[in-house]
Amino acid sequence: MPLHKLEHFDPNYRETFGGDDVKSLDVYTEGGQKIGLVVDVLVDDDGRFRYLIIDTTLDSFHKKILLPVGLSRINYPARTVHVDGLSREQIERLPEYQEIGNIDVDYEEKVRSVFRPSTSNLTYNNAYSYQKEPALYELNEQYHQTFRLYEERLIANKHRVKTGEVAVGKHIETETARVTVPIQKERVLIERVVPTEVGTFDSNELKFQEGEVARIEVYEETPEIRKEAFVREEVRVKKVIERDTVEAQDTIRREELNIDTAGELHIQETDTIKHENI
Repeated sequence: MPLHKLEHFDPNYRETFGGDDVKSLDVYTEGGQKIGLVVDVLVDDDGRFRYLIIDTTLDSFHKKILLPVGLSRINYPARTVHVDGLSREQIERLPEYQEIGNIDVDYEEKVRSVFRPSTSNLTYNNAYSYQKEPALYELNEQYHQTFRLYEERLIANKHRVKTGEVAVGKHIETETARVTVPIQKERVLIERVVPTEVGTFDSNELKFQEGEVARIEVYEETPEIRKEAFVREEVRVKKVIERDTVEAQDTIRREELNIDTAGELHIQETDTIKHENI
């Protein structure tokens, strides 16, 4: 079956795996010795991992090899890959991986033969399938399953909305105003009374005259009304910001892990994630 580099098979593989990337993970033996790092992955036509391409470095020894994925234990959070039972002698016996050219069935058989137990009676032929050796190719399904636990959280955001508008202007109102002005008017009072001095006069001595006139000027005040404008008040228009805290609540869900075991098993669970309510 043809094999493909992971990025050639799926250019968006990081999104497919939820952000996890097997490339550049450090590779350790079961005893904790670092032997190199993962530089790529080979997948089959169905996208199933078959080999890790490992750039090995042991002392001054350096070469790229193919490791059947079933022999590895990938720990994405720790950015490590542990390989069960990989020795220097096996690394030296493995054929060096070349970037140029396709990997044929004979090349794969050379890789498998290094890891295959001496007690295996499996015969190699052109009808080989990966299912025949689950220890090399299917342990990743047993030990490398990623179980995603989802949790809901409340996201608080805010946006501005127009709640109204205030228009401040002015208009003219009319009313009738009244004002009181005291005025004076002059009038002429003519009184005809009995003389206080009683006596007689000689007619020859008196000169009767016609047309004698007594003139008295008469005045009166008239009101003078006018209008003047003045500033009655000033109106200042401005905005102020009032701050308040709005509390909202809703029901959120979180998935928790259920572990059911059968028999006397020792399971070590490492919890590196703290749940926080947001």
